[in-house]
Amino acid sequence: MGRRNLVSLMEGEGAVFLMLFWTFFKVGLISFGGGYAILSIIEREVLLQQWMTSVDYTQAVALAGMSPGPIATNIAILVGYKTSGITGAVVAVSGMILPSVIVVIIVAGFLFKAGRERWVQVALYGLKPMVTALILYAAIRMAMNGQPLLGINIHTLASLAIFVFAVIGIMKYRLHPLIILSVSALMGIAFFV
Repeated sequence: MGRRNLVSLMEGEGAVFLMLFWTFFKVGLISFGGGYAILSIIEREVLLQQWMTSVDYTQAVALAGMSPGPIATNIAILVGYKTSGITGAVVAVSGMILPSVIVVIIVAGFLFKAGRERWVQVALYGLKPMVTALILYAAIRMAMNGQPLLGINIHTLASLAIFVFAVIGIMKYRLHPLIILSVSALMGIAFFV
């Protein structure tokens, strides 16, 4: 590849690759609590870069949630693919997972030495409410899809009933998550079919 072709690649497609990598690197670096907790952050970045519309992003989240693997990684693949094909998908997912690899190596070394310290355990425990809030925010944003709440209907009430069952089953009766998932699926079939 000649020098002129390389320069034009870096200005056009290369700039998109760099932006994809940097965007998902930042998201991967600040993602606490897993994929669902950072969906709103990814959505903000994707809409800001105009890689997808709000409706496209909501559909991508649905597809990523149904696909095997972590939802954040699946979203990175879908956004990268929609933006720049297979190479874009590889670049975006590389940006998403590289911070985790780096942070895991650093944190493992730190926790190996200081993991039993009380302040470390308290700090990790304190992150739980923040993660819960981020997940709830993402769920509300996905449910509303950028539109005002349309009102309560039978589907909303059925979804709320499944949610309440799951929370009570986990919190009060300490049911195994597999039982919660199975019963919730059966309730969903009963309510929505």
